Amino acid sequence: MNNLKIIGTSHIAKQSIEEIKKAVEEFQPDIMAVELDRQRAIALMQKQKNKMSFRDIAKIGVKGYAFVKIGHYVQQKLGKIVGVAPGSEMKTALEIANTKKLRVAFIDQPINITLKNFSKELTWKEKGTFALDLVKGIFSPKKQMKKYGLEEFDLRKVPEQQAIAKIVSHVKKQYPSIYKTIIADRDKYMVKQLVRLLRQHPEKKILAVVGAGHKEGMEKLLLKVDIIR
Repeated sequence: MNNLKIIGTSHIAKQSIEEIKKAVEEFQPDIMAVELDRQRAIALMQKQKNKMSFRDIAKIGVKGYAFVKIGHYVQQKLGKIVGVAPGSEMKTALEIANTKKLRVAFIDQPINITLKNFSKELTWKEKGTFALDLVKGIFSPKKQMKKYGLEEFDLRKVPEQQAIAKIVSHVKKQYPSIYKTIIADRDKYMVKQLVRLLRQHPEKKILAVVGAGHKEGMEKLLLKVDIIR
């Protein structure tokens, strides 16, 4: 698949921003595919804060809402440490696409669907395990980082693929419903979108910018797909 290149990013790593810029110059894509849906892309580019009404929370479920708030809080804290706003790499990809007049493809599953599925499938056991891991992370962060071989983890860089694989494997084992709804289901959705683009535009080069935790899973799925049909 010489006309498709996937970059795995960290949402707060300066390295990711530089890798996107380098890939655009070297790969010269025609289409920029990003791990966003249209709603999130608009919010990101307009710097909107995600304010949810009670009706919105009811639609996605309390569990999904809580997951978003915790994730947002953690990313904001880590982003302040390294001086990079969460989502800067996706914003960079969109800005480059606009400057170079590239077509943009939003390939991620709509966030409301993801969170609704998350709320529906998260078990009480997983909630308890998550709470325990959260406490451990607060009181013994170094021990938790060591568990994944991330003792010398640099937030400014994208983790090595081996470390990412360990984290994904842990999530799959400890939190199967989280793995399914947040990682696996979205891998499948994004691959379907990329395959559709490849079939519609076989002569075009596509640069896909996705979170590092999705890259390996998506590449494995793509190997099983017959693009030319």
